[in-house]
Amino acid sequence: EVQLVESGGGLVQPGGSLRLSCAASGFTFRDYAMSWVRQAPGEGLEWVSYIHSTGGTTSYADSVKGRFTISRDNAKNTLYLQMNSLKAEDTAVYYCVRKYYYQYDYWGQGTQVTVSS
Repeated sequence: EVQLVESGGGLVQPGGSLRLSCAASGFTFRDYAMSWVRQAPGEGLEWVSYIHSTGGTTSYADSVKGRFTISRDNAKNTLYLQMNSLKAEDTAVYYCVRKYYYQYDYWGQGTQVTVSS
């Protein structure tokens, strides 16, 4: 059974940092590209970042470029999102998502990130 379990969310002040983790199990993690997707209160889903299965290629939404860093440890079956210089508009539920060809086929349960003073 494929499982994606996010952790690391919480309440942080503007300008602060958080690191999200996503523990993957039930599949060969190193064979799949992964992404982070978020959903702000009352808004639709927003793609945040992508990483190739090898970690050699990454991409970011313009809204987070230069502040967020996606990475992975294939030996630990874990995906990360380092978030720096957080803003109120980064408040959202963050989902770890497995990419299969052109679709996202498995999602984690999400972790809440709240940026507020």
